[in-house]
Amino acid sequence: MIVYLNGKFLPLEEAHISVLDRGFIFADGVYEVIPVYGRQLFRLTEHLQRLENSLNSIKLPNPLTQQQWIEILETVIAKNTGENQSIYLQITRGPAKRDHNFPEQSVPTVFVMSDELKPASPSTGVKAITCNDTRWQNCDIKSIALLANILLRRQAIEAGAVEAILIRDGYVMEGSASNVFVVIDGIAITPPKSQFILPGITRDLIIEAMQTAYLPCKEADISVEQLESATEIWVTSSTKEILPVIQLDEKTVGTGKPGVVWSQVWEIYQNYKQKLYS
Repeated sequence: MIVYLNGKFLPLEEAHISVLDRGFIFADGVYEVIPVYGRQLFRLTEHLQRLENSLNSIKLPNPLTQQQWIEILETVIAKNTGENQSIYLQITRGPAKRDHNFPEQSVPTVFVMSDELKPASPSTGVKAITCNDTRWQNCDIKSIALLANILLRRQAIEAGAVEAILIRDGYVMEGSASNVFVVIDGIAITPPKSQFILPGITRDLIIEAMQTAYLPCKEADISVEQLESATEIWVTSSTKEILPVIQLDEKTVGTGKPGVVWSQVWEIYQNYKQKLYS
């Protein structure tokens, strides 16, 4: 695997950072995950804008221009195998003396790598559990400080599920690493954007695609009671795409199979990819 680190393209095993890097010491940094289909970056403009928003939120200037980002990302894609890839990029505040107050001037650490992205196939459905949202107050920042998310996901894995759906004050927020949709009375609903929800690129694309196809969809608060009575539940992300949840907290969702609305949206999503990158 060839990665990018601070101006150089090199094998992964040769990529090293300082132990004083603030990303290592404090998780002082942000990241993005961008899918690649047919060696073409998917929704790149939206991902770079979210990266910019995250950087602004932690008061870290973007170290690269948009054109520089494009050149780096395309080079990493070209230097690695696979028509479909998952690009991970991370920016930290860089190395500095350990101090909770970050330095006014620093040299950010910029890292980019690629993993294989296996093409999505129609899902037979997954299991999920609900958990209290124990994360911090700024979930809209795509921070590398993910310990709370990791522990919540681990709780799901230990329960035989693939995702934890997070509940705060009686309402659905999102998954430990995904956004959430439910279908009630034939209408797809996802929680509105807020400081407690990561503004998902896939989430936004699903809303856009459903509106274009005249399929009922809206952003609205989802209570625990609505979640439990939903006929369909989906979790969405750049790598998961759209996964139907067929069991929640050991209870069957809907018919116990992927729903009709999910099937329609999944097909629309796949067609969208094919038109752009076939």
